[in-house]
This record gives sequence, C-alpha cells and structure tokens, in this order.
Amino acid sequence: MTFIAIVDGAITTVALPSIARQFRLTTAALDGVVVVYPVCLAMAIPASAWLVERFGAKRVLLTALTAFLGSSLLCGAAADLSQLVAARAVQGLSAGVLFPASAALLYSTFSSAEQVRIARYMIVPQQMAPAAAPVLGGLLVDHLSWRWVFYVNLPVGLPAVLFGALCLAGHRGHRPPRFDLPGLLLSAAALGTTMFGVCEGPNRGWSSTAVVTALVSGAVLLVAAAAHQLRTRTPLLKLRLFANRLFRDTNLINLVGLVPILGAMFLGPLFLQEAQGRTALESGTSTFPEAFGVLLTVQVAGILYARVGPRVIVGCGLTGVTLVLLLFATCDEHTGLWTFRAYMFLLGIAMGGVFMPTTVASLATVDRRDLAQASTLNTVVRQTGGALAPAMVTTALVLNTPASAAAHPPVSAYQHAYLVLAALAAVTAVFAFTMPDGPARAAAGGTTTVSRRSVPLRSRGARTR
Repeated sequence: MTFIAIVDGAITTVALPSIARQFRLTTAALDGVVVVYPVCLAMAIPASAWLVERFGAKRVLLTALTAFLGSSLLCGAAADLSQLVAARAVQGLSAGVLFPASAALLYSTFSSAEQVRIARYMIVPQQMAPAAAPVLGGLLVDHLSWRWVFYVNLPVGLPAVLFGALCLAGHRGHRPPRFDLPGLLLSAAALGTTMFGVCEGPNRGWSSTAVVTALVSGAVLLVAAAAHQLRTRTPLLKLRLFANRLFRDTNLINLVGLVPILGAMFLGPLFLQEAQGRTALESGTSTFPEAFGVLLTVQVAGILYARVGPRVIVGCGLTGVTLVLLLFATCDEHTGLWTFRAYMFLLGIAMGGVFMPTTVASLATVDRRDLAQASTLNTVVRQTGGALAPAMVTTALVLNTPASAAAHPPVSAYQHAYLVLAALAAVTAVFAFTMPDGPARAAAGGTTTVSRRSVPLRSRGARTR
C-alpha cells in the first residue's frame, strides 16, 4: 500500500513528455498534473484522524486504497488534460487518507518495542519506492505507454486490498467528538494553498503574483486554523500534542531534516543529466544505491535503538548526511558514475539513522487514544518537508545560475546547492543531540502486551467484530 502511493507521487514526472506529445501540449502546460497531487493530499490529511476514529482504521484504509486504485484507472484512461487532472486530484485525496490510516493501524496495534522491529521491514517499501520510481517509469513509458505509469498500480494494489479484507483485523470505530467542519475548511485551505505556493515557487518564481498570493494566504489561513484548533474543545487536529517535547522535537527534526535528505535525492538526477549529460537510465541506476544503504543501516539501528536511544542514532545519522553532502559538493563534470554511486550509498547509510528512530520515538510518549491524531500530524509534517526539499534545491540553483545560462545551471550552482543542504543538515544534527530520549528508550525496552482486539492478523486470534 505504502509502496504504490509513494511511487505514484514520484513516477508521474517521468511520463510528462510522453503525455504532452499525445495531448499536443507543452510539458509546462502539464504542471497541474504534478501539482494537484500534493495539494489535494495535503487537503485530505486533516480529516483522516476523525475518519479513523469514527469508522475504524481497517475500513478507512481499504476504502482509501480502493479509491486510489480506481482513480489510477481513470488517470490511465484519461482522454484529455482536464480528465487527467481531475483523476489525479482524486488520487491525492485518497493518498491523504491512506498514509495516516495505515500509520494509525500499525502504531495502535504494536508496542514501541515491536514497532522498532516492524520498522526494519516497513522501511523496505518506503525506500525502494522513490528509488525505483524513475527506473520503473522510464521502462513503462519506453516499452508500453505513459498510461501504464498509472495502470501499474492495479496489479500491485488489488492483491493488497484482498489481503487486507481477509487478514487485517477489523473493529468498528467508536463515536468520536463532533466533526469540526470549520477546522476542516480552515486546515484544508491552509495546507492546500501553502502546498501550492511551495510547489509552484521554483517554477513561476517566488515573486510571481500567484505564488506570493498563495503563500501569504496560506500563512494567514495557517494562523487562523491553529488558533481555531487550540481554542475548540474537539479539534480536528489536536495541536496540543506538540506540548509533548519528544513529539515536538522529533517532528521538528523531520520537518527540517527531510529537506537536505530529500533535496539531495532530488538534486542527484538533475546533476547527472544536466551537468554531466548522463542518460535517464544512468541517472536512475546511480541514485538507486541509496536505498541499499538505508536498508542496511535500519537493521543496525533497530538493534541499537533500545540500547543507545534515538537521540544518538538520529544525531549521528544527520551528522553523516552532512559529511556526505560535503562530498557531493566536490563533484564536477569529471566525477565518475561509480564515485557518485558510492556517495549515494553512503548517503543512504546516513539516512537510515534518521527515518525509523524519529518515527518510533515521536509516538513513544503519546497516549494510545491519540495515536490517530499523532499519525495525522506526523504525515502533515513529512509532506511539508517533502514539498520544501525540491523548492529549496531549485531556488538554490536559480540563485547561483547566471541569467545568460538560466536553462543550464553550471556545475558550481549544483555545488553551492549541496553546500546549502549540508549546512541545514548540520544545524538539524546539533538540535537532534538535544532531544530527550529517556522515555523512548524505556518504551522500546519494554514488553507491553498488546490486546487481542488490536492484533492485525486473524491468525493471531484477533476478533473481527
């Protein structure tokens, strides 16, 4: 489930030139196909916690996944641009519910000690998906059609729906507090508008009317939404959870720390193809080693988590990210592919010490009744960090590119961009070493027993009604 949703967010870009040719449009005219997905995803996230509490995580998860697959089919069958954008909007709305619902189901079922072990396996689809997306997209477009970029979700997703329906334990949701409609409208408008401004800033220019209007409006709406959520007795987003220092610190690390990490993943293919003139296939196979580095480190981090705590692991991971980004800043047009691949592998090793520990630690001291809310807030933070990464990279490239060479940034522009990302990673690393992790270590070392109702697989004796 996680794999196909992440792949779909990244794979579409590969198909844009082919879509443009079939619809007889320019690639720039397809901007809405890319932007509408994160915008609608951000707008749907605020409602996900209430839906999980009302209808149960299993029902919401399978409904969202079914809607995602249905909209994928509509994307592939789109006859024109308007139909494609509309179907992508439904995809984004479905993914906005899918991510928090799956996280809520996972973390409400298992104790912290079990979550550490499970995260060592969950990281596989989370890391393989963005690494595989460019390669998979190129193969599908070259050998079949751009429509298969969307159709490919079906053979993967339909078995997942069937497995979930048969094997996941389902229990009815309880009656949650009154639905906060003003909170939904304010939060959805704020997140959607801000996401639009951040995504479009590098393309239209940060001083363009549309971007400035979106960012200013988004900021005003965010303040209004936060004020409403803090004032109401039954908020849609429980912002008071940020009063928990461990939850607040880990989310701040995710927000800021994801920018240099995902920024490097975004910058790598651009450097290889634009600065070195490599092919898309060479680019894809050169960024892929990152995934193997992550998978290796996560296994080690899972073993050490309860012994040394997330603070040391995350701090060392971000320090490693800083050092590898400084290595990337030395790359030029003569840097060999295998050297670049080695750097990507090292980046993955460092990244593996960030993702799993911050996620598990963020929920370690959260009341189990608030896990759906906490998972929703985690998703908001991660999606925001993911949107900021390409925006910062593109802006850094533009600022270091002479006006006469705007279409092709020089190698020095890429080197400066890597240095900016390294500086941000270094600041985040220093902050990570101040994170309180005593409760997280204690929770991970415990042997909390999970109630039979919450066990996800029927083979473990779960009740289904």
